[in-house]
Amino acid sequence: MTALEFTYSINKISKSLRPFALRLTKDGEDANDLLQETLLKAFTNRDKFAEGTNLKAWLYTIMKNTFITNYQRLVRKKTFIDTTSNLHYINSMDNITDNLAYSSFTLDDISRAMKSLDDVYRTPFIMHFRGFKYHEIAEKLNIPIGTVKNRIHIARKELKDMLQNYSYSY
Repeated sequence: MTALEFTYSINKISKSLRPFALRLTKDGEDANDLLQETLLKAFTNRDKFAEGTNLKAWLYTIMKNTFITNYQRLVRKKTFIDTTSNLHYINSMDNITDNLAYSSFTLDDISRAMKSLDDVYRTPFIMHFRGFKYHEIAEKLNIPIGTVKNRIHIARKELKDMLQNYSYSY
């Protein structure tokens, strides 16, 4: 097979390789990189292709092996070796510790906001938060179930307004 025929055949098949690359990488840019690397390896190793065999299968194999090699390289990059006498492999991404000061500030703010609610709203809300059902709250406080639902709703709304600094915007 001449270089021109080989190039023509690969160009024809390369359109079907991209969906496979997307399935492997689950990212458009990474899929393009994988496809490019696969085609480069195919052109570089053109002499290793046995004429008369399935070119498409050969390209899929190159792509799959390239993906596996890149993945293993990425995993190795995130892992370091402890050179102490224990010789443990430690994955550096699993040993991240969060700063717990933020959660302490958050809990203080939530506590302060809850204390600022009127007792009329706070009591049913706290009972509901602790797991009481609406009808149980209504019985214990001797008020209608609709009133319980309304007070819990108002308490949530007021807390949401007071704690809007903690709302996430997606």
